[in-house]
Amino acid sequence: MFQLGLKVTFLLLLLAVRCVALEETPTKGCVCGYPGIPGDPGHNGTPGRDGRDGLRGDKGDRGEIGPVGATGNDGHKGVRGDPGAVGPAGLKGKRGDNGERGPPGKMGPQGVQGPLGLKGNKGELGIPGPKGPKGDLGLPGPDGPKGEIGLQGDRGIQGPMGPPGRPGPKGDIGVPGHKGNIGYRGDKGTRGEKGERGEKGDGLIISKSAFSVGLTALTKIPATNAPIRFDKIIYNQQNHYDQQTGRFTCAVAGAYFFTYHITVFSRNVKVVLMKNGEKIIHTMDNYQSSEDQAAGGTVLHLEVGDKVWLQVAGGELFNGLYADEDDDTTFSGFLIFEA
Repeated sequence: MFQLGLKVTFLLLLLAVRCVALEETPTKGCVCGYPGIPGDPGHNGTPGRDGRDGLRGDKGDRGEIGPVGATGNDGHKGVRGDPGAVGPAGLKGKRGDNGERGPPGKMGPQGVQGPLGLKGNKGELGIPGPKGPKGDLGLPGPDGPKGEIGLQGDRGIQGPMGPPGRPGPKGDIGVPGHKGNIGYRGDKGTRGEKGERGEKGDGLIISKSAFSVGLTALTKIPATNAPIRFDKIIYNQQNHYDQQTGRFTCAVAGAYFFTYHITVFSRNVKVVLMKNGEKIIHTMDNYQSSEDQAAGGTVLHLEVGDKVWLQVAGGELFNGLYADEDDDTTFSGFLIFEA
């Protein structure tokens, strides 16, 4: 009972102390409940200053030897060192091979004459010497007795034929004989001598006919439905083109080639190539506010007297043939081959 009373008294003292502590602690008028939801973490604070280096620790124990690494690359060649001290003399080497024989030395002084030696043995028989020169011819000896007559010899071989004799005088003409049979064809005779060169013949005459003419600043924009009179003569050596009429007249019959090149400016162009009043080919080009080019060409067979020319067709709206210092309008023709 006594222990139980002590425990009750102790609990009452603890409760009184707690009440006093709560009265002293300021309150906000809130009722203590369950813990609230944790708030969001605050922002990171600024990093603090680096701390000072600590004291150097004691040297650790020596580790075990690691495995041998791979062989490294060769280093740079070092500077040559100073020569070392002379070492002791080695053992005597073997005798070397005999060297080549040197050149003979200078002749030494004559030695003292030695004693007379014993007589040597007889030598072998020597080689016979060369034949001596022929001796002089001796005096003729006395005539011997006459010999007996010898036997007749055989006939010799016939000698070569002598040169032919001179021809004799020409004989009289004999009586004509009977006609013989046709004989065999004889061998081909030798080639005769080259004859004299003949007189020079007349040369081959090549017919020529060609012309090339053009317009000038005075004849540009030509009249219509009439031959265009090209007054700029580029080539007209044979004078087959007439500058006054603007026509080409054929002087050599054959095949001819005609061509024309036109600079178009300010108006449209429509031209026709004429042969004896017949229209052969037409060329047309529309003016497009800047200089333009047009061209045409053909091959014609002409007889002597035929006429060929170029003229504008379609009125003054199609005569824009132009020429100045930098632009040309030309008309050309030439003989290809004679008929």
